[in-house]
Amino acid sequence: MRLVVLISGSGSNLQAIIDSIASRHLDAEIVLVVSNRKSAYGLERAAAAGIPCLIFPFKPYRDAGQPRDLYDADLADQVAAHTPDLIVLAGWMHILSPAFLDRFPGQVINLHPALPGTFPGTDAIHRTYEAYRRGEVQHGGCMIHTVIPEVDAGEVIVKEIVPIMPDDTLEQFEEHIHSAEHRIIVEAIRRRIKQSQP
Repeated sequence: MRLVVLISGSGSNLQAIIDSIASRHLDAEIVLVVSNRKSAYGLERAAAAGIPCLIFPFKPYRDAGQPRDLYDADLADQVAAHTPDLIVLAGWMHILSPAFLDRFPGQVINLHPALPGTFPGTDAIHRTYEAYRRGEVQHGGCMIHTVIPEVDAGEVIVKEIVPIMPDDTLEQFEEHIHSAEHRIIVEAIRRRIKQSQP
């Protein structure tokens, strides 16, 4: 399976995918890593693994007064040139519009560090932790879902509950979430590979 992975930050989930491919746990190839931030450490991880990278920031479009849809359409052109079977948003901090999603129906999946129906959008780990401290939730979690225009609301592929211990700091809870993310992102890709096989 040909994968394109979109990142914005450290790329630890990208690394989990790279490692799973190297250990033959995943029968896949990452054909391109895209970042909307030049400073994303994930680009170094990709380069170390010999994976082609594309830095594609929105800022030049914004500075030129061009709409988000044009950026998304141009990004879709760049990604489509690599003929991916699956596009994985692994910490991609940019909401994709139909100008991108309509080019790849059902082929875009996203990692979100909260459970279905809870804490959509940004800063979900911190918001979950604060809700736990207020007694509003019993635990956190994360999920991989199919991307649709509504934020973090597509069909769930894999989810995992992540306990919060009474003495956990926010940093400790974040570590638990990231460990779970690394497992479920690989599992979601594995399931998609299985579905694609005749």
